[in-house]
Amino acid sequence: MSLLRSVGTIGSLTMVSRIAGMAREMIFARVMGANDVTDAWFQALIIPNVFRRLFAEGAFSAAFVPMFSKRLHAGDDGLEEARSFSQDVISVFVPVLIALTAIFEIAMPGVIWLLSDKPIDPARFDYSVDFARIMFPYIFLVSIVTLLTGMLNSVSRFGPGASFPIILNIVIIATLLAVDWMPGADSDVQAMGYIVAWAIPAAGVLQLGWLLYWAHVEGFRLRWINRPKLTPEVKRLGIIALPAAIGGGAYQINTLLQVYFLNQLDGSAISWMNYADRLNQLPLGIIGIALSTAILPTLSRFVGADDKQGAARIQSNAIELGMLLTLPATVALAVCAVPFVTVIFGGGRFDAADAAMTGNVLAVLVTGLPAYVLVKVLVPSFYARSDTRTPVYAAFAALVVFIGFNLAFLQRFGVEGVAAASAIGAWLNAAILFAVLRIRGYYHLDLSLVGRLARQLVAAGAMGAALYFSRGLLAQVYSMNLVVQFLALGLLVAMAILVYFGVAFVIGAVSRDRIAIFMKKREPKAS
Repeated sequence: MSLLRSVGTIGSLTMVSRIAGMAREMIFARVMGANDVTDAWFQALIIPNVFRRLFAEGAFSAAFVPMFSKRLHAGDDGLEEARSFSQDVISVFVPVLIALTAIFEIAMPGVIWLLSDKPIDPARFDYSVDFARIMFPYIFLVSIVTLLTGMLNSVSRFGPGASFPIILNIVIIATLLAVDWMPGADSDVQAMGYIVAWAIPAAGVLQLGWLLYWAHVEGFRLRWINRPKLTPEVKRLGIIALPAAIGGGAYQINTLLQVYFLNQLDGSAISWMNYADRLNQLPLGIIGIALSTAILPTLSRFVGADDKQGAARIQSNAIELGMLLTLPATVALAVCAVPFVTVIFGGGRFDAADAAMTGNVLAVLVTGLPAYVLVKVLVPSFYARSDTRTPVYAAFAALVVFIGFNLAFLQRFGVEGVAAASAIGAWLNAAILFAVLRIRGYYHLDLSLVGRLARQLVAAGAMGAALYFSRGLLAQVYSMNLVVQFLALGLLVAMAILVYFGVAFVIGAVSRDRIAIFMKKREPKAS
């Protein structure tokens, strides 16, 4: 399958999840707003999500799925061997998750204090701890869901694992709408925060039930209460997963440190950053993650055949396509940050002041978007060569820079300073990865690609100018109904797309020949 079609397929599936999450955030902003309660709510959700991404969806999944799949397809007794292996893993995994949950439930006041590290209003501290305690058991539920997803994916049953995130969004949206219709809801945001917090573990229970049903359909009938069996294979799983967890730790540490720095600021800094990052993550998820997933198999094939030119060609195509799609998104979000935020999140408790602050944060945050996409595009070059260490070193170097710039920017620039530190760290990460590839002789930018990237910047600049003089179109519809606002937003985006790609074709930033290369059904075979 071609690079463009691979990206389109993966990106479209990712888009469904991102749009559902965006709808959830839109409703959340209107119902809950941006205040101390929402800051505490988002902070509480970040804590289990960090552990979920670090262990359940990252290290554990990467180690468990290959081991499980190998046994499943080993022979006539594959199903029984896979079932026995998963049973042994569960016998250890469940008690560990229960212990982790219990420890954090007990220690949660200390965790919240560490993330704040400044005098905090006692009432806010209490509900911050309460929200975190209510939500943290989600890590237990979603970790089991991840295990079941890996098992089902191994038998090519991809639907349940791909659809379970939708359940979380539906439950939160339904809860938000319900509490908004409650009598007296307008006067008690804190009570609403408690109700919506309970939606997280409730959704986790539904997600677990959904995956258990499909596991039963596929013949995986597992016992969940067993005496732990630390077999050699379970030990091997831990040995494989632990380094992967350490390697993936830089981004998660970055997330927690970002919360720490935001907590040092006055106002609703965590909420503003959360809403801004939602818009920033939309193109990153659709473009960056899709490209990263699409090019790894092809890169691995060329690297395995020692075809340096083929690998370099795929890398260049990925960079060119990534920037072709990312640069206009970056410029559009930067130039129209406040209008976009106002239309998408504005209304209800999310007022004009919140929109202005969130827009300012977004305008700074998106300056790092091309770097984040480049990191996603460059990392597969290391993975294809079985080098998992270099991306980790680069990520930790970027983390150190992130901390340094936060210390320098925090008090002077506030929440925008935290956003700037994130963007600078991302560019350093990308620069390190590119420099290492260049030094090792794996890849270098050819002049023709540099020329096309420069022309893409010119096209993006022309689009930015058009948006700058047209963004007043959105300001005129702020007081109108949501349908009119989104229609105006759609027209503005359509105009931006026409200008960008029109100029890009005229000046040679992209040509029919290049599009033909991206559209080829198959990449050339490695020589």
